[in-house]
Formats: sequence, C-alpha cells, structure tokens
Amino acid sequence: MDNGLTSIDVGRAALRMALSETRQDEQEVRLALSRRGIQAVAVDFGGEFISSVKKIIERAVVAAQRQGVVAANHVGEGAVAGAARAALEQISGKAIGLNVGGKIGIARHGEHLCVAIYAGVGVLNLNEVAVGLAHRSLPLE
Repeated sequence: MDNGLTSIDVGRAALRMALSETRQDEQEVRLALSRRGIQAVAVDFGGEFISSVKKIIERAVVAAQRQGVVAANHVGEGAVAGAARAALEQISGKAIGLNVGGKIGIARHGEHLCVAIYAGVGVLNLNEVAVGLAHRSLPLE
C-alpha cells in the first residue's frame, strides 16, 4: 500500500509518536497512523545522556522489532540503530553531561523508516527541550 506517502510523512509520524503524552494518546496516534498504512511504535527513556546512549538505541531496536516495524535481522536492527544514533547526535550538543528523559518515536511506511527523539535535557527542574529526527531506507520485507 503506497498511499503516496514520502519520507517527510513518515518523519511526521515518528514525531507524532515521540510527542504523545500518555499511553492512551500513544495508542490513538498509532491507530490513526495504521489507518494510513504507517507502522509505528514509541518507547520512553531516561538517564544520564552519555551512559544512556547505548540503552536508548537498544530500546528503539527492541521496540521496533517487537511491534513488527522492522524484521528481527541485521538489516532491520541496523536501520533502526543507525537512525536512532543519528537522531541522538542532533541533541548531543545540549545533552552531554546532563540528564535526559523523553520518548522515542519510530515510524515506517514501505522503504522509509524514521526515528524521532523528543527529550527534556537538564538538571533538576532547569530543563531544555531537544528534538532529533533521522531517516533510513530499507528494503521491503
């Protein structure tokens, strides 16, 4: 099912998932995207940025595989891990040495896969907000 969706549409979908506030909101967004032919999943994360990078990437990969967004093989894992890493690089300037907490949104339609990261960055209640978004192409399964 093509629906004429492009990488920009899939990026928006990943951002919508990352911006969802509650589990119920997340499920509603996911259902709406599914009706458009977009597979999506979201997962929360938090911790000190540097020590959490590996965990954030792993959480993204596991969530995408469990929900069937990508296949459980090195192609699917590599696409999600690469996009998650690229999205994290976009927020690293603000986040190094600080705590981060937020949500990862992952969306896929056809060969387009996007990972969005929406995070609060800071110490105590002195938070900045950061967003990272990356795209990868992968073959249809």
